[in-house]
Amino acid sequence: MCAVGVVDDLPAAVRHIERYGSSHTEAIVTSDERAAARFVDSIDSSTVIVNASTRFADGGELGLGAEIGVSTTRLHAYGPMGAEELTTTKFVVLGEGQVRT
Repeated sequence: MCAVGVVDDLPAAVRHIERYGSSHTEAIVTSDERAAARFVDSIDSSTVIVNASTRFADGGELGLGAEIGVSTTRLHAYGPMGAEELTTTKFVVLGEGQVRT
């Protein structure tokens, strides 16, 4: 799924993502560093990307080794759970227009 929108301001971007986002990977293209920081803090997704291709949202690109599965839910473990299974990670990718080839 891909939901792209050009919006007038940061609150509109956050509303767009809250309505159409996947909670997996969300991205912003901006030259405003303060807006980028507020975006990272406001978006509740596993990977938040600033000024780089969303193709960097990959286990291998994030240093996790080969990606063998993807979960878009918060709790993916089944059965007994300890602290590790109850912890989620938010990755932040900061770029300057990079693309992945």
